[in-house]
Amino acid sequence: MAEDIYEEIVDLRRKGLRAALATIISSQGSTPRKGSTKMLIYEGGRRTGTIGGGCTENDVCREAVEAMRSASPRLLHFDLTGEDAEDGGLICGGSMEVYVEPILPDPVLVIFGAGHVGRCVADLAKSIGFRVTVVDDRIKYANRDRFPDADTLVVGSWENVFNQIQVNDASYLLIVTRGHQYDLVCLRYALTTPAKYIGLLGSRRKIQLFRETLEKEGVIPSQLARLHAPVGIAIGAETPEEIAVSIAAQLVAARRSSLAAKIQL
Repeated sequence: MAEDIYEEIVDLRRKGLRAALATIISSQGSTPRKGSTKMLIYEGGRRTGTIGGGCTENDVCREAVEAMRSASPRLLHFDLTGEDAEDGGLICGGSMEVYVEPILPDPVLVIFGAGHVGRCVADLAKSIGFRVTVVDDRIKYANRDRFPDADTLVVGSWENVFNQIQVNDASYLLIVTRGHQYDLVCLRYALTTPAKYIGLLGSRRKIQLFRETLEKEGVIPSQLARLHAPVGIAIGAETPEEIAVSIAAQLVAARRSSLAAKIQL
């Protein structure tokens, strides 16, 4: 059963789904299940495995939901003696501690554009824990020779590549194509997704032009407010390598501030 749970965890993270893993880390006396027993709790409440049933298990499931929401683990103690245990239907005469840890999606950076900046960002993003998908319409740029460590390469016309990409609220989208026309096509798509982060490389003039164009097309201000543009943290970057550092720093800030916000909710 444990092996099945671990395989399921890997699958959940790749799909961008959340869950929580509850593990009995210690038990004393008579308890329904012993140490190392595991249970996987999904966002919708479904469970794989059991740590003993009854109200104790229900309490663990409630705490698991909070662990997913706050992105923080928690240690729970249960006394299975006395009136509380009797009310819960578990008179075992023992106690146990349960560790609940959230299973969060792998952060995925989707880079639209396989040019110099995209290549430098891809290398840095892998080193700071992102899975990387590179998208371009040119096979001579989006290939394994240029992006040996990318998790996924998607090559095709800009009108047809989007249905090959899975975007969820653990996705980070970076638009660094070679032209304004392609940038705008990618930005239109990005704003329709639930992505956690959308970044666009370009001058302030270009970005203002894009905003005006999209507003005329009916894109609402709250959607445009999601856009990080000009992308990156202001460090005076000039070279592709320096620009990549500024973008990577902003990705880290977006990722960490998001986790902090969840904990404060």
